[in-house]
Amino acid sequence: MYSHRTLATGLRFPEGPIALKDGALLVVEMERGTLTRIAANGTTADVAHLGGGPNGAAVGPDGACYVCNNGGLEWHSEERGAMRPLMQSDDYVGGSIQRVDPGSGTVSALYGLGASGALNGPNDIVFDEIGGFYFTDMGKARRFDIDRSAVYYARIDGSLLKEVVFPMMTANGIWLSPDGRKLYVTETLPARLWEFDVVGPGEIRPEPWPSPNGGRLLYGSDRYQMFDSMAVEQDGNICIATLINGGITVVSPSGELIDFITLDDKYTTNLCFGGVDHRTAFVTLSMSGRIIGLDWPRQGLPTHFTA
Repeated sequence: MYSHRTLATGLRFPEGPIALKDGALLVVEMERGTLTRIAANGTTADVAHLGGGPNGAAVGPDGACYVCNNGGLEWHSEERGAMRPLMQSDDYVGGSIQRVDPGSGTVSALYGLGASGALNGPNDIVFDEIGGFYFTDMGKARRFDIDRSAVYYARIDGSLLKEVVFPMMTANGIWLSPDGRKLYVTETLPARLWEFDVVGPGEIRPEPWPSPNGGRLLYGSDRYQMFDSMAVEQDGNICIATLINGGITVVSPSGELIDFITLDDKYTTNLCFGGVDHRTAFVTLSMSGRIIGLDWPRQGLPTHFTA
């Protein structure tokens, strides 16, 4: 097991970690509906109240924080205060992309409608080098049915929201390769990692049938587990937060399993790289409400924009 330290505890299902230049972290607390700042000494402070179900988050070219809000989930409490999300909540408010001013905490809804109507459950987000962003809409599950998922591309000025990939099954994590030519997307329930060729901002070159979505299956799990969000290393390896087995699955750009790092939370949901030379992986252990810092053996890929 890699050497690690606990940075914060007592969080209400943390997700969407962002490593800041001053050593602090931004995370959302999905159950509490907040954007939270974690200082280098572990103290926490609310940045903004988002409502619904804030999920993935990223800093844009204007320094604002952009949040995928899934609109709300039911919660199941486990022993010792642990929690896990279930289906669409009774107070579900619809999905949206929110913009947060990190200085004032002002929240505005940037997008709430997609190509086929309302956004159902935006989940994760990644910016490209020109300042546009891709995000997954995982959809919502109800007792007898479940939405199909999509990937969108959007601009921060509200001028563009376009469907890039459809359909997918519980699309979740999303990231770009170091050269920006590949778009990676995970599907949670089948534990699959897909690769798409990027030919321009918000444009992919689709694979022909029988690809179900225009992508290539890069890696699929041979055991019962689920894939959540991800980050990419400088050399191109894809690091996937993994549910049920609890850990991080590391896959090479050619689709080979490189490593699996076991962690003590079945809902290891997300990670980002930061610290000196981006050699610390900040990981959200959501069921137990913790953030840890893992000493990473390779250099992580920084995001394009960091506050």
